[in-house]
Amino acid sequence: MSIRTAIIEDVASFAEALVKYIRISGAGVECIGIYPNAEEALECLPDDPPDVAIVDINLPQMSGIELVARLREVCPSVLCLILTTYEDSIRIFDALKAGACGYLLKRAHAEEIVNAIVQVHAGGSPMSPQIARQVVGFFHGQPAGKGLGSLSEREREVLELLAEGSLYKEIARRLCISIDTVRTHVRKIYEKLHVHSRTEAILKYLGKKA
Repeated sequence: MSIRTAIIEDVASFAEALVKYIRISGAGVECIGIYPNAEEALECLPDDPPDVAIVDINLPQMSGIELVARLREVCPSVLCLILTTYEDSIRIFDALKAGACGYLLKRAHAEEIVNAIVQVHAGGSPMSPQIARQVVGFFHGQPAGKGLGSLSEREREVLELLAEGSLYKEIARRLCISIDTVRTHVRKIYEKLHVHSRTEAILKYLGKKA
């Protein structure tokens, strides 16, 4: 079964080029629609929700960040991947807070974007390297979020790798543990931080309110 994807992007040439690559990628991804603004996307997507929505931030009226928050309300099953030119920390964390599952820059190669769609659908949180560095840098420069002191050293390591966008199998490989052990650590992290998702856990670690 293919991964059904919608693109919300006001630059038609960029959206069309991405669709062409999706079609020839062989990654099991299909595009079910292109929407030039948030308003049109909100009108159409609830009736036929995609698996993944590729969202630009700089849309004509309602911003992509607000669109992500609205989609989270009306289409909670839709996973949102930000694809933008913006790489400032304010927009990054506002997007994560709104419910985005990943954050890529438009200068990423088309193959990287398609791989990110697959990763988001598989439960990952892909980020461009520049974005991941900002997230990790913010970790190191901020006081611990409430409840963080209850995490073990290993749970902190798992949480930081989650923030970098690593998949469970990547965390397992880097920490030399099994995927089942990763799942156990994640479950305990959620319990200790009183959260229900990866994004909420990361935001709490960053000292922000999800």
